[in-house]
Amino acid sequence: MNMMSKHTQQAADRLYQFLQQHAPIAVITGAGISTASGIPDYRDQQGQWKRKQPVQHPDFMRCHLTRQRYWARSLIGWPTLRNAKPNVAHHQLARLSHSPLVSGVITQNVDRLHQKADTLNTIDLHGRADQIICMGCARQRPRQWMHDRCSQDNPSFLNFSATVAPDGDADLEVDFSQFQVPSCEDCGGILKTDVVFFGDNVPRERVDACRDVIRQSRALLVIGSSLMVYSGYRFARQCLENDQSIALLGFGKNRADDIATLKIEADISETLQCINH
Repeated sequence: MNMMSKHTQQAADRLYQFLQQHAPIAVITGAGISTASGIPDYRDQQGQWKRKQPVQHPDFMRCHLTRQRYWARSLIGWPTLRNAKPNVAHHQLARLSHSPLVSGVITQNVDRLHQKADTLNTIDLHGRADQIICMGCARQRPRQWMHDRCSQDNPSFLNFSATVAPDGDADLEVDFSQFQVPSCEDCGGILKTDVVFFGDNVPRERVDACRDVIRQSRALLVIGSSLMVYSGYRFARQCLENDQSIALLGFGKNRADDIATLKIEADISETLQCINH
């Protein structure tokens, strides 16, 4: 057994022991669990942004140019998110969700890869990128519908290439002023991806559902998230207040470092793959 595999097996053994001792466990996942599926993450190992912050909700709602920029970049970035497949970590967590060890999964991701892997009791904390919603009449449509509309109305933008960014974005910087953004066919309202943008709030009923999952658990496992965003960190604080143990799996700085019971710095996919039950 080489040093890497020995380290991974030790990490898996520690994690499995935590699962057994504290089951049932609530799980929070972040971007780090999906990078092996080809979806970039937001932050480096120090918890700092790797690129400019994503679009802000107030800017998207009040500024037409911001919406032009968002949908033009999404024209390039969305196919990567749409075509992504669950990786080993998703499948292994799905397997655990079918056992008494895991009570539910709260994901900060919007890629729906947990659902594609058949993970039970998954809550999309920040929404889902495969849907759009009208901010006027609240009608929902498939994201692909919007992608097709934008493609038809803006064929020249299909010629651009750019590095794919998280959540179906792309690092494209061109003149966006001529980009045609479709409006709602029913009411003429603003169409937006059905996710919680920065500067917006997670719906109260969704937060309450997450709190219930944690209340019904004995501990929390955080996988691939730095918890730098308060929408996820609040659940670690809830566990602290309830004297529930917290385990962290992933590399780098974590906002919950000082309150965690266990921190395992190891490859996520390899570690989960080594867990047998």
